[in-house]
Amino acid sequence: MVRLQLDLEWRITLLTLLLFPALVALGFWQLQRADEKASLQINWEERKQQAPVALDTLPGTAEDAYRRVALRGQFLPGHYLLLDNRIVAGRFGYEVVGLFVLPASNQAVLVNRGWIAGDPGRQQLPEVTEPAGMLDITGHVYVPPGQPFLLGEQQLSPPWPLRVQALEIDKLGPLLATVTDSALFPYVVRIDEGQPGALAVDWQVVNASPEKHQGYAFQWFTMAAVLAFFFLLRSSNLWQLITRKEDDK
Repeated sequence: MVRLQLDLEWRITLLTLLLFPALVALGFWQLQRADEKASLQINWEERKQQAPVALDTLPGTAEDAYRRVALRGQFLPGHYLLLDNRIVAGRFGYEVVGLFVLPASNQAVLVNRGWIAGDPGRQQLPEVTEPAGMLDITGHVYVPPGQPFLLGEQQLSPPWPLRVQALEIDKLGPLLATVTDSALFPYVVRIDEGQPGALAVDWQVVNASPEKHQGYAFQWFTMAAVLAFFFLLRSSNLWQLITRKEDDK
């Protein structure tokens, strides 16, 4: 009876030892990401059903993610940020983030008002106006998943509006303190659709669904299986055993 025999070639063996664990690890990483995205979606679905609360009742921690809030105050005229290079339906634009002051609680919070189209040639900034006077608006707290990816250090200095790659609230604090003495809430509030000052609003809870991450995991595991099969074909008599069984039929 012919048995499976190995004939290892060091280059192929080394390559397999390096790649196989990496492919498997990437597969499990994608499964972990799928679980994280599913948890975010569940948290969002639960909290969007809850009644909004006053901002000063929140602890200002990551546990506030997706908590619905009710704000009463006003936008500080002319003091807003433009989140650069936001693409919607293939169109270039910005997300407009205004500084909203709540006099009753002596707080200030950055409110993302949504998307506005920009100049594709980037020669001029869009004209943005804020609704005047005291406003009552609702939205939800957005806690970013991690540190933003930046192409370089941001220049966080006037003139306004500031065009930025991403929001770094900890670094914006000293600048915003020059225009308001209210305590700054550490996270952004994303405004609800239809609220005063809202622009084009279509907030995405996750940028990739759990199912997509599961699909990626399947691809990585498939690649690992193909690599293992290729290794066996090149490093053993497996093919001879397969063809011999076919001949014996």
